[in-house]
Amino acid sequence: MMTQTITLHSAPKTGNLYLKAALGAVPLPMISDRKSEIPDRAIELNGLTVDADHLAAYCHATGLRFGDALPLTYPFVLAFPLAMQLVTARDFPFTAVGAVHAENLIERTREISVSEPLDFRAHVENLREHPKGLLVDAITEISVGREQVWRQVTTFLHQQRTSLSGGPKPEPKPQEAPPPPLRTWKVDQAMIHRYAAASGDRNPIHMSALSAKAFGFPRAIAHGMWSAAAILATVEGRIPHATTYAVKFGKPILLPSTVNVYADQVSGGWDLALKHPKKGYPHLTATVRLSATQRPTECR
Repeated sequence: MMTQTITLHSAPKTGNLYLKAALGAVPLPMISDRKSEIPDRAIELNGLTVDADHLAAYCHATGLRFGDALPLTYPFVLAFPLAMQLVTARDFPFTAVGAVHAENLIERTREISVSEPLDFRAHVENLREHPKGLLVDAITEISVGREQVWRQVTTFLHQQRTSLSGGPKPEPKPQEAPPPPLRTWKVDQAMIHRYAAASGDRNPIHMSALSAKAFGFPRAIAHGMWSAAAILATVEGRIPHATTYAVKFGKPILLPSTVNVYADQVSGGWDLALKHPKKGYPHLTATVRLSATQRPTECR
């Protein structure tokens, strides 16, 4: 079977996608049921140019530098509507609303200039069970001409019962006071609203305590990719041009919160973390590493 490729001429509007996601959570008669497998489908968007005002708003929301080179995590928000269009389809295995970001991997071969036109290709793969629900990987590749310059694997978790649910839980780790941090952050709803506006990610779990409670959270939570971007500001200017940035998200940052920030230089890059200031558990752990080899130029 051939992959169905959808070619777009402009990025989808995230407001329309969230409306579609909300409607997709409502079972409707005479509408195709959800499939047990991911549809073999990809989305392409060619020739996208960066809007300087949008980039400035993103940098303001994350603390990253506004300049000629795109911040390492910025292409995520450009690619996000493409992934959203794929997962909000009626035949996708689960509804998009309420899904949480579990892991993220970015591989960049070089810095990307604001002025370069970008070609995107996105698809979703690797549906699998987890004790807390279903996991999928949204893959996005960005090219300038025939040169692939940026690639991302975004892992989403849809919380539901699976065949792995209900097993014995691991022994809880003893709580330990965290070491002294590089600095602390106070994270509040206003900061996350700024990021939601800049990124287009208005998932209800981020927007208010009331809407977050509908999905099982006691309060609104910070976006995982807000924290993944904001912590890079602590090492910005010391990130290799060809780099791999791997992030695992732990317990969510409930709003408002204070978090401890850590950035340790190691051989080949940095180890980063955000931790609870009293209990020491991680909200985020990440590594920034110089890419050992650059990916070869790919032609399509």
